[in-house]
Amino acid sequence: MTAPILILTEVALGPAERKALSELIEGTDTPLNVLVPVGRKRRLVVDFLDHLSMLEFRKAVGDLSSKTSPENEQAVAQTALTGSLAALEGIGGPRSGELIQGDPVAVLADRAAESGASQAIVVTLPHAVEDTLHTDWANQAQRKLGIPVLHLYAGTGFIGDS
Repeated sequence: MTAPILILTEVALGPAERKALSELIEGTDTPLNVLVPVGRKRRLVVDFLDHLSMLEFRKAVGDLSSKTSPENEQAVAQTALTGSLAALEGIGGPRSGELIQGDPVAVLADRAAESGASQAIVVTLPHAVEDTLHTDWANQAQRKLGIPVLHLYAGTGFIGDS
């Protein structure tokens, strides 16, 4: 059996990610395993600066006062997982997915070791501060996993450095 590709995403995969993945695994039956974290450890200052850097002023101010419930976080993650699995319909081999708790990169590393994954793909929204300081999930995964890590920016088809 072909080694799986692990996909860690904070949002539902869409057409841009489907295209990138289909080109990556073209003509193979590579299993795809999608991991979606439930909730996200918030860092108010970093999130605020990220929004400002993207000229998202309303979001920057809104995030300072917003609170989400665990039920809402679970529902958002489940929607992202369901949408991601639907987006991957018809490409690669078997598709699977799960909601994960805790540190997403640590869970990704555990799943990579358990499954013998050949590579990992991290799909995130742009995070200017983390990306610039190389503290984003893709860079953390590259240091931890020992397998190739591809970083895709959600909805753009843009591949970032990791």
